[in-house]
Amino acid sequence: MPSKIPTAAFVVLALAPALMGAAAPSPWRALDPENLLMVDTTQGRVVVEMRPDLAPQAVARVKLLAREGVYDGLLFHRVIDHFVDQTGNPNNHDGGASSHPDLPPEFVFKLPPGALAPVRTASDAQEGFVGATPVAAVSPIEATRAKDGTLRAWGAYCPGVAGMGRQADPNTANAEIFFMRDASRRLDRDYTVWGKVLVGLPAIRAMAVGEPPAKPDKMLKVRVAADLTAADRPRLEILDPKSAAFARLVAKTRAAKGADFTVCDVEVPVRPQK
Repeated sequence: MPSKIPTAAFVVLALAPALMGAAAPSPWRALDPENLLMVDTTQGRVVVEMRPDLAPQAVARVKLLAREGVYDGLLFHRVIDHFVDQTGNPNNHDGGASSHPDLPPEFVFKLPPGALAPVRTASDAQEGFVGATPVAAVSPIEATRAKDGTLRAWGAYCPGVAGMGRQADPNTANAEIFFMRDASRRLDRDYTVWGKVLVGLPAIRAMAVGEPPAKPDKMLKVRVAADLTAADRPRLEILDPKSAAFARLVAKTRAAKGADFTVCDVEVPVRPQK
């Protein structure tokens, strides 16, 4: 007959899973297909995470034009190396517009408390990420003066950032979009940021250069991932910019860059969903 387990030992065995702790949650998160744009180009596929929390009207317009098929077949009509790839105008050159009304600027926005994952803080400003999109904001001290607790912020024009084109009037964003080949922070607070390239930055940088290019590349097909079957959607996940794993990546990059470190030196990692 087996001997009895002492009561104290039984309690320890029963509580062992709790004492050891539950498995740590994964720092990776799946992407929302409703805010994932697939841009098939002559240089390969580009996948963009759209951010309606930063620019709701711009994101709604990009989705609308993609679903109407307006973007399909349009040229990258103005491409400047180390700067931008412009596309999205129905007439394939600057000044074109869709049948929809122009949009107001969404250059600056307010983030709820905790929305920004900061990577650099200075006396006059801070920088970090909302999802995969790089963002700059007022300093933490200035932020304390916001009566509603929100943080005044704006998109940071780093490599891969997606913006809305416009004419001289800030209220003329319509259909044109552009993708950053490299950083150009002079565009901050002057053009609406609506997302960030997750996959395909090499394709962006491979587009034929020119104003216009002699042989321009084009967007072959532009789709919102939610409109595809689950089997046809890109299965991707990104590292949570608030995770310890991302903090280690930032620390390593900051150590390498030194005083020159900015948010544009960091990319939020993306991988196939497991």
